[in-house]
Amino acid sequence: MRRLEVRRSERLSPSMVRLVLVGDDLAGFTSAGFDDHVKIFLPAPGAREPLLPTMGPKGLAFPEGAERPAARDFTPRKYDAEAGELTIDFVLHDAGPATAWAANAQQGDYLGVGGPRGSMIVPKDFRMHVLIGDETAIPAIARRLEELPGGVRARVFAEVEAAGHEMNLESAADLELTWVHRSGAPAGEALLAAVRSANLTGGGDLYAWVACESSVAKLVRSHLVDERQFNPKRIKAAGYWKRGAVAVHEMHDG
Repeated sequence: MRRLEVRRSERLSPSMVRLVLVGDDLAGFTSAGFDDHVKIFLPAPGAREPLLPTMGPKGLAFPEGAERPAARDFTPRKYDAEAGELTIDFVLHDAGPATAWAANAQQGDYLGVGGPRGSMIVPKDFRMHVLIGDETAIPAIARRLEELPGGVRARVFAEVEAAGHEMNLESAADLELTWVHRSGAPAGEALLAAVRSANLTGGGDLYAWVACESSVAKLVRSHLVDERQFNPKRIKAAGYWKRGAVAVHEMHDG
């Protein structure tokens, strides 16, 4: 469990803000997987620092009677050990504690960061990497693209609200990037339609990764397996959020 301070804030798009965090507690931080998750513990409204749990015999423990802080899962976008900086990108979407805090965070504000608890390492040398997701997945997609070497291909489908919400994604891989615009439609509809209409063929040396609204992630996975003959053992599909629920992270493996 780390107590970290905001060093700087940067608006990446109308729907994404980047926070760079520092602190002595960052020593030893490790994130080996591009889609790792840390748990963010937010300050209570009006407070500068969050109440952080301690690790007890039954897991995380808070002082008796204390109100637990809001907590959400986020992808570590980048860790620079030399600079002592951890970068996390926050999606600014429907009103919620993480959105409200990140949109107004300033230098000197604090938050808690726990984890990652473990990493799934996906080899980088697959011939093709298919990455599909909405804004919540873009930090992991961007990190993966930066990690991929030259000589492999990357096919990306990324859903945002409109053209003005697109961001710069770079890779040494041969990148084919499709930005999908919701234009006011329910989240995931345009993304699913784009994948269904794309020229995608399963089989061979490829790996697919999907992260978006939970029901959409499940539909995308089913489409890739049932209609495009993707190897189900080489697909990771996750619901990074769920319509009508809070703090949800669901895996879809069947």
